[in-house]
Amino acid sequence: MSHVPGEPIARSADGAASAAPLPLTRSSAATDVALVATFAALLAVCAIMPPIAVAGLAVPITLQTFGVMLAGLVLGSRRGSLAVLLYLAVGFAGLPVFAGGSGGVGVLGTASAGYLVAFPLAAFLAGFLAQRAASVRPALRYPALFGSAMTASLLLIHPIGITVMGWRLGMSATEAITAGATFLPGDVIKNLLAALVATAVLRAFPDLLRRTR
Repeated sequence: MSHVPGEPIARSADGAASAAPLPLTRSSAATDVALVATFAALLAVCAIMPPIAVAGLAVPITLQTFGVMLAGLVLGSRRGSLAVLLYLAVGFAGLPVFAGGSGGVGVLGTASAGYLVAFPLAAFLAGFLAQRAASVRPALRYPALFGSAMTASLLLIHPIGITVMGWRLGMSATEAITAGATFLPGDVIKNLLAALVATAVLRAFPDLLRRTR
């Protein structure tokens, strides 16, 4: 068998040379890029779906947090946060992929800017926790993923989002927390759904979360 120049040589027990298989780094990288791009597109779809306006609030209810958590739970910390960062980069570049079909860096001056800033951090934390829970028994996978999503929501999305919203709207701390609490029931429902979808995806593709880095 001829040897391709530059290909590593492996030798069998009898000393015969054979070509060792090439590593799958290129294929893995292509898969990572495809998954990151796919979830970034999913986030855009979740954002531009008709939002629910809340009386007295400048921040609408959207499915963005569902997409953010799903990216982290399915892709893990690194790829999940990269998917969210790609989505934000596309939006800041001017494409209308944010809530209400908005785009551009001008959104950083709105009351919802804190939520956007928190998204990649929350995806990273949810993915990190989901990776730690990858070895739990199948019966515990769903509550573990839901707990991962809720932890990221409560520790990052709500505190950062509420802080910036209150600052932009001139609210007191009490007023901002009260207003932000309006989003909590919806986020619980979206996290329940994200964990449900993630559980189904990981059941069908059990190696997906194990491959995350």
